[in-house]
Amino acid sequence: MMDFTWQRVVIKVGSALIAPDGNQCSGRYLLAIARFITASRDLGKEVILVSSGSVAAGKGKIKTHHAPSIAEKQAMAAIGQTQMMANWSRFFDFPCAQLLLTYDDLHNRTRYVNIKNTLRELLNHHALPIINENDTVAVNELKVGDNDNLAAYAALIAEADTLIICSDVDGLFDKDPRRNPDAKLLPLIEHIDEATMALAGGAGTSLGTGGMQTKLQAAQKCTQSGIQTLIVNGQKGDVFDNLLEGKIQGSLFKPVASRENSRGQWLKHTLKSCGKIVIDAGAKTAILNKGASLLPSGIIEVVGQFKSGEAVTIEYQSHPLAKGLALYSASDLHHIKGKRSSDIEGQLGYTLGEAVVHRDDMVLL
Repeated sequence: MMDFTWQRVVIKVGSALIAPDGNQCSGRYLLAIARFITASRDLGKEVILVSSGSVAAGKGKIKTHHAPSIAEKQAMAAIGQTQMMANWSRFFDFPCAQLLLTYDDLHNRTRYVNIKNTLRELLNHHALPIINENDTVAVNELKVGDNDNLAAYAALIAEADTLIICSDVDGLFDKDPRRNPDAKLLPLIEHIDEATMALAGGAGTSLGTGGMQTKLQAAQKCTQSGIQTLIVNGQKGDVFDNLLEGKIQGSLFKPVASRENSRGQWLKHTLKSCGKIVIDAGAKTAILNKGASLLPSGIIEVVGQFKSGEAVTIEYQSHPLAKGLALYSASDLHHIKGKRSSDIEGQLGYTLGEAVVHRDDMVLL
């Protein structure tokens, strides 16, 4: 087993562990996880929990004789959310705090910062933050879609050093262990590439929305921001006993970059690009080698209909180089692309500054 050290962790627990029978909460697999959380806090470490299970917990309370509609699933979530929180709270003698999020909350910088501040205060006051997607109100365009990626976003917001994803398998294997008895566990993954992603199967259980693919997506988000990520079997209590002793029984994804600041994490991983700016070789060199802002003179093409302040991807020869907040709208950029900054006011009748994307609002990809 590999050695393991950490100080602030996000632990993701899925529906199959929360409600293994599919229609109510259970403590069958949670006692070992709760013991790990309590023991870790006693050692002065900080824990944030991302817990699925609200729809599964409320399923038995909303009787249907057909595949439930979106409204019925949201009703199940509304009922099940309180049961899921009560199920966790019974294991602890310290406060548990509920945070329900949508993708829109993460997309908006003000709400992102507010979530960050709330998490910090909860940890300062020794409460256990328990995060879930707000399934009672979220529609498809506002959903993260799975709690593996939600856990990754939580780790980024909280500036955690570790993400632990609790699964119903022992970790990442070189082939599907459910179908191949000779499959071998991969204990250490140095870099997540296309070959790694190809090892992921389809969706997981019928209760959850995530499979190994979403777990690898979450690991990729975190490792690119300097956060080590573990996939472990949440059904095995000895996994957490070993973690308390600093030993990993599962798969460890090593961070491939130093930890980014919060704004950089938000720009890179959370904010959706609304368009694309294609640049020339000179602009590419200035951005990558000189830490420069993007000026209109370096722009070749503008793709999409984005507004001032929205995120854009900056590309060179079809390769994404950076992501940032556009100071000018797409329609304005069509008028000033390729021109000098001193020409902006003459072209538009006003100026918002000489840069199209300022370096402070840009993160390299």
